[in-house]
Amino acid sequence: MIPVTKTFFPPLEEYNKYLEKIWQNGWLTNRGELVDTLEKKLRDFLGLSEKNKFFLTANGTLSLQLALHSLPEKGEIITTPFTYVATVSSIVWEGFTPVFVDIDPETLTMDPVKIESAITEKTKAILPVHVYGNPADVVRIDQIGKKYGIPVIYDAAHAFGVQFEERSVLEYGDISIISFHATKLFQTAEGGAVFTKNNKLFDKLFQMHNFGHLSPVSFGEVGINAKMSELHAAMGLAVLPYMNHIIESRKKVAELYDQYLDWTKLSKPKSRKGTSWNYAYYPVIFPDEEYLLRVVKKLNEKQIFPRRYFYPSLNKLPYLQYQKVPVSENIAPRVLCLPMYENLDKKSIIKICNIFEE
Repeated sequence: MIPVTKTFFPPLEEYNKYLEKIWQNGWLTNRGELVDTLEKKLRDFLGLSEKNKFFLTANGTLSLQLALHSLPEKGEIITTPFTYVATVSSIVWEGFTPVFVDIDPETLTMDPVKIESAITEKTKAILPVHVYGNPADVVRIDQIGKKYGIPVIYDAAHAFGVQFEERSVLEYGDISIISFHATKLFQTAEGGAVFTKNNKLFDKLFQMHNFGHLSPVSFGEVGINAKMSELHAAMGLAVLPYMNHIIESRKKVAELYDQYLDWTKLSKPKSRKGTSWNYAYYPVIFPDEEYLLRVVKKLNEKQIFPRRYFYPSLNKLPYLQYQKVPVSENIAPRVLCLPMYENLDKKSIIKICNIFEE
């Protein structure tokens, strides 16, 4: 079987060394030694500025919910319909109303030209997504946020290690969140992080992720439990040394797809100029949904399982009032993410590409 992705497992003996440390410390959660160590190592790996403060969380969805919950008032959140459902469900879960701005047909990220017309007195934040790790137009979106005094929260779930204009994409906006789910490029089994350069906002978010504690016996913000455990941090510490190898291996997979797929019938999203990409996904765009469904059927018959990221366009979710976004509605039925993982071999890639030809 060839799935759409495979979790990278570090050598078991290396993970066990961290488990032994946990047993020696007698400490499983509440920001132990391994969580602290992983934060320091991630800062170095990601090349973050000293001003950019962050903390690890139990998962990426909680990270996004914390970011939204930090806003002072409920209202509308401008976002994209072309993303995973967690982006929009978090908005609704936190009591906000999503307002969809259509996507750029080339990059598939939020079209900044259409943002200003969506802003109202009810707008409380702009929430773009770095789709497939391809950055949103961070320069223009940040400018719009500053012009109207509206916070910008980036869903960077796919953007581990991505740089734009030689800076980590996590340096942009008021808040960025990321996911370390088992299916992500860098994984801690379940996990995530929240990033911000605003010290006051960082303190608020940090309190919120730990029940609102100021000290063991005093409280500030209303909080929840969104802390990462030592067991999850151990996985991250065991995986992190392999990240350059993982990214380079996935780059080779992407280059083979580039070489063997028939581009007279297919296209792929355009990478934003100035981006150092992470090869987190390999999406292809079909000329029509019928062709996509035929290919998926044939692939499945051969035990090959791509995935329709992102389908449907989220303006069609059953718990939302319909909003028209024609580009997203046109693209979403025609996009397919092909198998992409560190040890996917050339023979399997050629097999996949030949099924397209058939």
